[in-house]
Amino acid sequence: MARTTRYAPDRGLTRRMGATLFLIGLLYVVFMGALIALLQNAWPLVLLFAAGLFVVQFWFSDRIAAYGMGAREVTPRQAPELHGAVDRLCALADLPKPRVAIADTDVPNAFATGRSQDKALVCATTGLLRRLTPEELEGVLAHELSHVAHRDVAVMTFASFLGVLAGTLTRMALWSGMFRGAGRNQNTAVLMLVIPLVSAVVYVISFLLTRLLSRYRELSADRGAALLTGKPSALAAALTKVTGQMAHIPTRDLRRAEPFNAFFFAPAFSGASLARLFSSHPTLEQRLDQLGRISRELGR
Repeated sequence: MARTTRYAPDRGLTRRMGATLFLIGLLYVVFMGALIALLQNAWPLVLLFAAGLFVVQFWFSDRIAAYGMGAREVTPRQAPELHGAVDRLCALADLPKPRVAIADTDVPNAFATGRSQDKALVCATTGLLRRLTPEELEGVLAHELSHVAHRDVAVMTFASFLGVLAGTLTRMALWSGMFRGAGRNQNTAVLMLVIPLVSAVVYVISFLLTRLLSRYRELSADRGAALLTGKPSALAAALTKVTGQMAHIPTRDLRRAEPFNAFFFAPAFSGASLARLFSSHPTLEQRLDQLGRISRELGR
């Protein structure tokens, strides 16, 4: 039975996320059907490969993210203020306490990962801990714990899997000869053209849908954190401070963190105009506007 928390639901965002997930699932079914039709005798191998790739991605997502950011778990004695803030928020939200970690980087950020509430890990960077006030830090941690409460990591792992599968199959079709069969013939040549083309199209569509879903979940986590703490202004201040400080971080450090943007409280890199379509996060203006509305609602 799923455990409930005190994080406030947002039914509008939930409906939009559900619709996006449905489209991703439909795309996955169509893609796998096309592969089975094209490969015919090789379809059991395709299904086995897809299942294995998903299990690895789902089971080890927390370790991959933590390792990539150099996160190390810390005890309450090593980080009393960080643990204290997580303890208070978990008690307030009726949420199991996740593992707590710190990443030694000047990039001011935080992330949550783990396939379930019981396997979750929340990490803050040393750059974040140095820059935020206790209230601002609680706002950021409440945002990350909202991801844990709503199992966003598992949802995003499922959503991004199709893109990973499509990209992997494209590379394998181009470089490994997996789809060449017993010998070279006209059918083989057609497959070698069609499969990478289909995979590339599916990858692009899946990527855009996943980015859309990611932006929805970030807005939902902001809303949940603001309502849980009752201090949307603290979260808005943290957002403004973190986003503004990114400009002062060495490009080398930002590039190292960029692959983990989808996990972060705020993206290490953000763009304007067309780049927003590919962003894993809403714009700062969108997030601040929502927090401003919540603040006015709470004031009434």
